Amino acid sequence: MSDKARALFDALDLDQDGTLTRTEVIRALREKGPTLAARGVIPFWGVGGDDASAALFDAADQNGDRVLSYEEFAAVVDRRFGW
Repeated sequence: MSDKARALFDALDLDQDGTLTRTEVIRALREKGPTLAARGVIPFWGVGGDDASAALFDAADQNGDRVLSYEEFAAVVDRRFGW
């Protein structure tokens, strides 16, 4: 798992509980996406709208429990963003 995945996960974890919900991912990417891209935490092309954020969450939620652990999240973003 990459350091970039950890930095992105931590930035999206708005309530700092160590997991991500679908709403949290959508909200955090809407509010922080451009800033995170400018800092190099996420590629500019990786910042999309709410539908793209929801799709990222859905792809990562492998066990369907509607909560992402760091491991679930990192497996998808490392592959998707080429880290």
